[in-house]
Amino acid sequence: MNKLLEIDKKNIWHPFTPLAGGIEPLLITSASGIYLHTQDGRSILDAISSWWVNLHGHAHLHLAEALATQAKKLEHVIFAGFTHEPAIQLSKNLLSIVPSNQSKIFFSDNGSTAVEVALKMALQYWHNQKIEKRKIIAFEGAYHGDTFGAMSVGDRGIFTAPFSKYLFDVEFIPFPDQANHQQVIDQFQKSVADQTVAAFIFEPLVQGAAGMRMYSPKILDELIALAHQHDVVCIADEVFTGFGRTGKLFASDYLRNKPDIITLSKGLTGGMMPMGITTCAEKIVVAFDTDEFLKTFFHGHSYTGNPLACAVANASFELLMQDECAASINRITRQHEKFAEKLDGHPNLHDVRTLGTILAIELKTEGGSSYTSDIRKKIYPYFLDRNILLRPLGNILYILPPYCITNEELSIIYRTIEDFLSGLK
Repeated sequence: MNKLLEIDKKNIWHPFTPLAGGIEPLLITSASGIYLHTQDGRSILDAISSWWVNLHGHAHLHLAEALATQAKKLEHVIFAGFTHEPAIQLSKNLLSIVPSNQSKIFFSDNGSTAVEVALKMALQYWHNQKIEKRKIIAFEGAYHGDTFGAMSVGDRGIFTAPFSKYLFDVEFIPFPDQANHQQVIDQFQKSVADQTVAAFIFEPLVQGAAGMRMYSPKILDELIALAHQHDVVCIADEVFTGFGRTGKLFASDYLRNKPDIITLSKGLTGGMMPMGITTCAEKIVVAFDTDEFLKTFFHGHSYTGNPLACAVANASFELLMQDECAASINRITRQHEKFAEKLDGHPNLHDVRTLGTILAIELKTEGGSSYTSDIRKKIYPYFLDRNILLRPLGNILYILPPYCITNEELSIIYRTIEDFLSGLK
């Protein structure tokens, strides 16, 4: 075994990975574009954007140069009482593309912390007004992160089981589909009618970790309208769906009714640096905009507003706003749609669904869709042996590539998927 891997095995605890019996990690020494390069000379096609964060390709020169330039000027400064140009520019950039009702941004470190900020912001919004509202509504199957607030508003399951008695109560409504549309509306309407609901949090249009489950913007629009009628704060978790993943810059762009708070991360920096953002509408700001000290939002992180991450996020924004990037998103969307049509009716598939650059393929398995499905043990090594990184969500095989992927590289992935499916019994 490579000496570095020996040290890794001895010292490091990898995420979502059993300490015994799991697949040994691969040592990545460099990356470029769509490819991850290993210490033994392999080039692995990153078809899932390294956990959905990479927008423009690995080791992108424009992002690297922005990082290096900023590192020579200012690497970090406490963000309480100080500010800097990269953060100010990023605030302008983000507020120019998020829904127009958003008016301020709050910096944090990752998707989970962006959600924590959103939940605390929504709850303190009511506290500052001396209004008793504590209930939070979320969808069944939701995933919003792994910190305690984020776990509380997420689906109860294997990720949260050891901590269930420590999580605060949340009302979960059914995940909406064509069959239960009216049931979801009726249950939600009944829940918000008692005027005790503080917030409604949702992953707009796509539940990522739940298996790329997709639902209609029509029903979400109805739910947000009902929420606003009853003065409920609406939180859109766009950590995954933001920055073009659904075909539009944000999944909220498919909606007529806009959320009051939005959480962002993952693609925010193009996959180069960790950062989280929580944006909010002016109605939220008003409850904090006072000289009453005790109404201050007492939340922060050591690396809040880190200049390096801000500089890289600004560079990623520049790439995202180019016509070439929009054309790539549209191209990937069309290629996914064509492949989904080709797979339609395949005997080994339960469903194929696509939205923007997201393609999800649900395999037929005993017991239905499940993150713990044994077929995941076949999917991951099958594709990795063929130099393609596709990390399944149980029996859900999905593609979510960086925007620089070519049609030829997509075709390689598609053909390998067809080969895999043909080998299933």
